[in-house]
Amino acid sequence: MARVRLRIDKVQRAAGGKSTNLTPLSSRFTPLAMAETLAGLRLAASAVPHPRSSGRPCAAAPAHHRLPQLRRGQLCARAAVTGAPEVDEDEAMSIDNLCRFFDLNVGKWNGIFYQFDAHGRVQQEISTRLSASTYGEDDLISLMQSLYIKQASSGITFADEEDPEPEWAEYKIKETNMFTVDKYQQIGFFPEQKAFALRYQTAGMLETVLRAGVLGDDDTGEESPRNLKIPSRKPSIVCENCIYSLDGNGRVRAFHIMDPKGVLDTLIVFHESQGTVLPLADSSTNDPELPSNDRINALLGRWEGHSVTKRSGVYGATLDEADTVVLLEIDNNGQLIQDNISTKTGTSTTTTIHWTGIANNNLLQFDGGYEITLLPGGMYMGYPSDISKCIEQLDPFNLEFCWMESPGKRQRLVRTFDSAGLAVSSTYFIETRV
Repeated sequence: MARVRLRIDKVQRAAGGKSTNLTPLSSRFTPLAMAETLAGLRLAASAVPHPRSSGRPCAAAPAHHRLPQLRRGQLCARAAVTGAPEVDEDEAMSIDNLCRFFDLNVGKWNGIFYQFDAHGRVQQEISTRLSASTYGEDDLISLMQSLYIKQASSGITFADEEDPEPEWAEYKIKETNMFTVDKYQQIGFFPEQKAFALRYQTAGMLETVLRAGVLGDDDTGEESPRNLKIPSRKPSIVCENCIYSLDGNGRVRAFHIMDPKGVLDTLIVFHESQGTVLPLADSSTNDPELPSNDRINALLGRWEGHSVTKRSGVYGATLDEADTVVLLEIDNNGQLIQDNISTKTGTSTTTTIHWTGIANNNLLQFDGGYEITLLPGGMYMGYPSDISKCIEQLDPFNLEFCWMESPGKRQRLVRTFDSAGLAVSSTYFIETRV
């Protein structure tokens, strides 16, 4: 354990004296501040009576690693923790594993940034480029990333003036190292599956993309510009789930942004490739009355697969593996029926969770307070309709991202939070429709 502590101390000392490449939009937001924000949600929720639902999907997925209920005193103590929990040294993420995470990200990524509302409608579409490289060695290795945003041209034009070349605004992302992935980002990393989940302290980077890509030089600095949805500057949660292509060199990074009250603020997707990136299928269709048939039909039926659950942080030991079955259908009354069946690997222990709900165009709403937004390109994102209710009931909750890159095969990443707002585990699913 002493060697692990020394490793983190070395990284902290190495980082001392270096400036962090953050814009003013990305103010610091520590784990303690996150705990205080979620504690505020708990107090706000307790002031309003909420009916209890027997379904409670906000704590239901994935079924095979539901967290035990904790006494209120334990939760209060946990909310005050500002660092990672201590674990056995033999569970520590090796430096080789961290290097594999960096290698997965290194390179030049061409991308398209999408902003969606809860009904899966595209609000903004912006071209981006991401450049990532490493420096340092062994325990002191760090990942440096710069995001370039295609800047919107000015709305002021002059007669006979040629269209100017597009300008790219640069945003330097805070460096990532052994210390930050554990203390701040609570990484969930799946090296074999090429997937990861991260926590962010602010939505400053996403706000910068929107302002540069939509407003450009015409940005007057207004907090809420007209016709532009800016993420909250004090979100309760910002969660990134990233899944890599099974067939190529592309990836999708999906962001859930929950507002200070614990309700969905906005959904963000970076669709990226180290080659040419193509727009998502049907992403240009914004008709609010568009039926969800095409998107939901791709999800109906029986899906069989396997899941791996890992603890969050650089101490990311594998907690569980399971064989999974998901059954989704629509009955004659138009009701959604979904069964999530999980059998722990090497045992006959099976858990089944039954959901019912309704489809409101591209928004699926399940009894008990869990919602899924169907997105273009075979994607969906799931989240509680109100995190404060989960906190009031001392329930864990999940943020989910699914990418069906090709018909009949999909990957899912589920990030599980405890009711103190800490990301305690991540689960990766690979599933095939049968």
